Amino acid sequence: MSLVRLNIKGISYSQTQSGAYALVLSEEDGERTLPIIIGAFEAQSIAIALEKEIKPPRPLTHDLFKSFADRFNIVVKQVIIHKLVDGVFYSSLICECDKIEEIIDARTSDAIALATRFKAPIFTFENILDKAGIILKIKDESKLAQSKFKMEDLVANVVEDTSTFKDETLDELYKQLDQAVNNEDYELAAKLRDEISKREQK
Repeated sequence: MSLVRLNIKGISYSQTQSGAYALVLSEEDGERTLPIIIGAFEAQSIAIALEKEIKPPRPLTHDLFKSFADRFNIVVKQVIIHKLVDGVFYSSLICECDKIEEIIDARTSDAIALATRFKAPIFTFENILDKAGIILKIKDESKLAQSKFKMEDLVANVVEDTSTFKDETLDELYKQLDQAVNNEDYELAAKLRDEISKREQK
């Protein structure tokens, strides 16, 4: 089966799933696009990688993976979206270390977030594009054109100052930290922890 190269066309709010985003990939030499539903964290991570001038104050998970891979001379050479089952896309990272190539299974959203950081090409098979690819109409294109602003909104959430907690007392911050950990909201927990540490050092 022949591989088709894809480019990231944009990120938009999902019309079908609340709190989710649609990552739209387009074939390089054709009109078909491949919309993939991804979570908010992955959408944010991809948006940050695409907005070259934006650097979050702390490395995101995909940034950490990139730093780790660079340190040990691991390169992600390409991403292949190789399977579609019940609306779920399956992907592989083609990696190389010491001239040895390895194939690693990955969620498609994670694979693309890494591809943007390694500047690795993204591919899928012709039969997947035949099954799930769509041709965007002019009206749909105009909606997607607004995704740039949505991407900037996503990025703003990461680079915002922790001073949003300035009106909270230390006790309130500790309570919010416990609640964030119990809810497994580790991103918020990390921000709360940083704010607590900053105040306790004063």
